[in-house]
Amino acid sequence: QVRLVESGGGSVQAGGSLRLSCAVSGDASSRYSMAWFRQAPGKEREGVAAGSGLTATTTYAETVKGRFTISKDNAKNTLYLQMNSLKPEDAAMYYCAATRGWPGSSVLTARAYNYWGQGTQVTVSS
Repeated sequence: QVRLVESGGGSVQAGGSLRLSCAVSGDASSRYSMAWFRQAPGKEREGVAAGSGLTATTTYAETVKGRFTISKDNAKNTLYLQMNSLKPEDAAMYYCAATRGWPGSSVLTARAYNYWGQGTQVTVSS
């Protein structure tokens, strides 16, 4: 079992930055891939960024590429999402997710992930 707890959400003005954290506990070894998803009201859950537990491979949605960075501190068992140059359209509930192995082409697809956190809210004002 893997337990994920997000934190770091909040309100920020457009152009600002936030760093989300996801505390990982349980059997979350390097065999797991980790990802960040977001969901705005009335919209489907969208994959934002993902990283392989075994390699340095990372993948980003086109909408956040160059602005968001996913990283993991293995010593602290914590996954991060650094979000810069935030836009109003980035506002959503952000979720941390994990799955064993690398999902390949489904890496930013919600159904590929077995474990989810409870989410942390990000609000961006214009």
